[in-house]
Amino acid sequence: MQKPHNGNPKPALVAPSAASYGDPVIKTTTMKALTKIFTTDNSFSTLLLRVALGAVFFPHGAQKVLGWFGGYGFAGTMGFFTNTLHIPAVFAFLAIAAEFAGALALIAGFFTRVAALGIAGVMTVAITMHWQYGFFMNWYGSQKGEGIEYHLLALAIAIALILRGGGKWSADRVIASKLSQ
Repeated sequence: MQKPHNGNPKPALVAPSAASYGDPVIKTTTMKALTKIFTTDNSFSTLLLRVALGAVFFPHGAQKVLGWFGGYGFAGTMGFFTNTLHIPAVFAFLAIAAEFAGALALIAGFFTRVAALGIAGVMTVAITMHWQYGFFMNWYGSQKGEGIEYHLLALAIAIALILRGGGKWSADRVIASKLSQ
């Protein structure tokens, strides 16, 4: 604080944020964005897609974060992604978070669109990495790697969830109803 000539402290000049004054434009824009993120249909089929994708991805995420189901845990997975696959650490972390936290979010129907977007990103990268092995999964161990059919299916489900939201019995529906009040 600076002291003026009369001895009273003078606060330093700081530009206040528009939100601190309750700017209606910022409030309206924020509410519109939140409403778009949380609004969903009340469809049972969307619920099934959401829970199925979350349930399939949870073990993969738990391998990467907790070392469950034969995984290497967070440190081992980060090391593999960054040292072996040469993925930048921030992207490795986001991929791990998308699979673990995204799966839990999908199961709960919380931030469904954001979680599905993360999984869609992971699946898009996986498709580019597995393209060389063709379309089919390696059911009989007769090819060098896995094809893209699983990744393509997971990507399609994720895109459907991005478009439709969390569906019936989702936390998103509860939040959207609170936002509309």
